[in-house]
Amino acid sequence: MNIETDRLIITEFTMDMAEDVHKNSLDEDNRRFVPDEVFETVEDAAETIEFLMSQYGSTEGPLVYPVIIKNDSKNIGYVQMVPLDGGIWEIGYHIAKQYTGNGYATEAVKTFLPVISKIVGTEEIHGICLSENVASKHVLKKSGFEAVFEGVDDYQGEKREIFKSIWKS
Repeated sequence: MNIETDRLIITEFTMDMAEDVHKNSLDEDNRRFVPDEVFETVEDAAETIEFLMSQYGSTEGPLVYPVIIKNDSKNIGYVQMVPLDGGIWEIGYHIAKQYTGNGYATEAVKTFLPVISKIVGTEEIHGICLSENVASKHVLKKSGFEAVFEGVDDYQGEKREIFKSIWKS
């Protein structure tokens, strides 16, 4: 995969991205909202990248792609599609803290959705985040997701206040 916008490239992982993935995962928002996506060492990041690379060409998922700033080739985060039960797909994304507030997440998500929905063969993608993750809710809404639920439900094995939305192609 190689998707380009004016500012970003969404592409496939390579093993030389492990250090950036490690560093990008360590910010406080990642620890707070998706602690299972924190890589404490470069080796942990490399192991995960190796697995993620093995998923390319499949529709079993997860399908995770790094987001690169075009003008300086800096890896700033990722966009992903994760299969849920019942043939449902969920979008995920993370932009490293030092790059947030620039519209990169929204730009990446909006560009990624039509391409990845065709790859996985779905016309509907779910967006789920903690209700307190205001920035993530904002990205979903700006990317064309419609809110369908906000309240207490299961989130990563715990009952939490969540926001659920759906995007349709």
